[in-house]
Amino acid sequence: MEIRIPVAGSTIGGYLAEPAGEGPHPAVVIIHDAFGLSQDARDITDRFAAEGYLALSPNMYSRGGIRCVKQVFKDLFARDGLAFDDIEAARQLLASRPDSSGKVGIVGFCMGGGFTLVAASREFDAAAPYYGILPRDMSILDNACPVVASFGKKDLALRGAAAKLETKLAERGIPHDVKEYPDAGHSFANKIKPGPVNTLLKITGTGYHHESSEDAWRRVLAFFGEHLG
Repeated sequence: MEIRIPVAGSTIGGYLAEPAGEGPHPAVVIIHDAFGLSQDARDITDRFAAEGYLALSPNMYSRGGIRCVKQVFKDLFARDGLAFDDIEAARQLLASRPDSSGKVGIVGFCMGGGFTLVAASREFDAAAPYYGILPRDMSILDNACPVVASFGKKDLALRGAAAKLETKLAERGIPHDVKEYPDAGHSFANKIKPGPVNTLLKITGTGYHHESSEDAWRRVLAFFGEHLG
């Protein structure tokens, strides 16, 4: 269902999916890709709820307009700003609910994967970045929560990212599961609606890849079951 998430002096939009039963339930914040709070993002949120999670996807573009999109990316690269305040507001909303166990994970795709890697060092209990850009300063991971990360080998923009992240997490002794899928490219876990963007993704060898997506889903559920259960 569509909800409003309280933030400092205002609210932002979001999509909340609730699991069956009284709880307490573990929770997860889902950060959408650059295409915004699409039907795909809502479907992923629903899928987490079906697995027993309180699931919330904040609309990172709630503040409106193309300037908002530019500012969200600016916040990502700066590792600070209103976008991270919005993510924290979503975490707090879930953690404070009476049907919440208090354990909250974060999942993100593409742009959202980049936010997830940075947010892993904040108040979350587990993080699952999908093909997220690595932070320029990897020391941001010094105090990261457990991380389960998924990349596609055909994703030329993130070539070597999986191996680098694996090394940095291992050096810090952070529990992790990093996997690069040989037959997948960028956005392999996102079902983008038919159109020019979808056609371009297919031409470049990226876009949804069912087998890789389902394997990553199983890994994330197992990892979250261990660290959020």
